[in-house]
Amino acid sequence: MNISDPFDCICPYPEKYVIALTGGIATGKSTVVKVLLEMGSTVVDTDLIARLVVEPGSEGLREITDVWGGEILQQDGTLDRKKLAKIVFASEEDRKKLNGVLHPLIRREMIRQVKESPHPFVFIDVPLLFEAQVPIHYNESWLVCCPPHQQKERLMQRDGLSEEEADRRISSQLPLEEKRKRADIILENSSSLEEIRDITQKIFRDLQIRFTEKSEPATCREAAGNTCDG
Repeated sequence: MNISDPFDCICPYPEKYVIALTGGIATGKSTVVKVLLEMGSTVVDTDLIARLVVEPGSEGLREITDVWGGEILQQDGTLDRKKLAKIVFASEEDRKKLNGVLHPLIRREMIRQVKESPHPFVFIDVPLLFEAQVPIHYNESWLVCCPPHQQKERLMQRDGLSEEEADRRISSQLPLEEKRKRADIILENSSSLEEIRDITQKIFRDLQIRFTEKSEPATCREAAGNTCDG
């Protein structure tokens, strides 16, 4: 997305107040999402959308096979994700090609889901929000985080990884300290499940109050942090 293009800077859902929810790997974002859903919120899952746009018969899968051929498919006609991952991680050019195929499709479906939500404010679950892989317009950002040592311990326990493997996965993302500087609201998940549930419920109720009381249109931002009208 080129922010210098005026069309790109127009918020596609100005009637909604959008919260971009993000976090580091193994910081507990999925728990926060579960609480928000229990409270009746709309949460648009960008990871799920990324899978939907390459299902058999989809436009995304057709475009991928046009570029890399039928050998990128498994015997049942589904995308061989491991084979494609090997290709794109080995080549910056191939990675850019894949992003060029998938990102417009993901963005289109994401916008559709936001617009169709019956709620005035909508959450978008974006694991790599500040890495800005897919252009996303939002009004405020929430970050789920925890201390680095706790993040590593949780990741090792959850995925059965060695310390070295966990370090490598964590280092592939923007450091949590940098994300803290960019986020509007921090949800500290360093204690118990009950505590993060309480924190999420309180911040959500605060959001409801703020949204009810606001009198001026909120500023819409693009994922890279640029300010847009709308």
